[in-house]
Amino acid sequence: MSGASGRVLVVDDNRVIRQLIRVNLELEGFEVVTAADGAECLDVVHRVRPDVITLDVVMPRLDGIRTAARLRADPLTSHLPVAIISACTRYEVETGIVAGVDAFLAKPFEPADLVRVVRQLTRRDGPPLDDRYEAGRAGSTPGSARG
Repeated sequence: MSGASGRVLVVDDNRVIRQLIRVNLELEGFEVVTAADGAECLDVVHRVRPDVITLDVVMPRLDGIRTAARLRADPLTSHLPVAIISACTRYEVETGIVAGVDAFLAKPFEPADLVRVVRQLTRRDGPPLDDRYEAGRAGSTPGSARG
């Protein structure tokens, strides 16, 4: 593992959401690197060597689902855990599962849920994320992210 708890590549076109995710993960000991869209993610992933990647779905140039599919198609990144953090439709969740996404967290999310999902993916020893989309669907609090 790279950082104290691992290195996370956070990919979201919204600067505020990227920063919110970064702060919450850094407070828990993760090293965080960010990218503004899927194309930038693919450009930096080999240099950054993350332990986990989080992706928004709707982004310019290359969306999160296609980014996940490309990560899975590349032998150097096919093993990396990928979580979608987005306000997904059921279709996007189903398409994401087919593309090889490991977990889903719906926006708005609770920071504790974000940390739990990233920790489980980093360790790969937590319970399976069968509640993939439902895990983060609970109501929001003032510190929650929206997107």
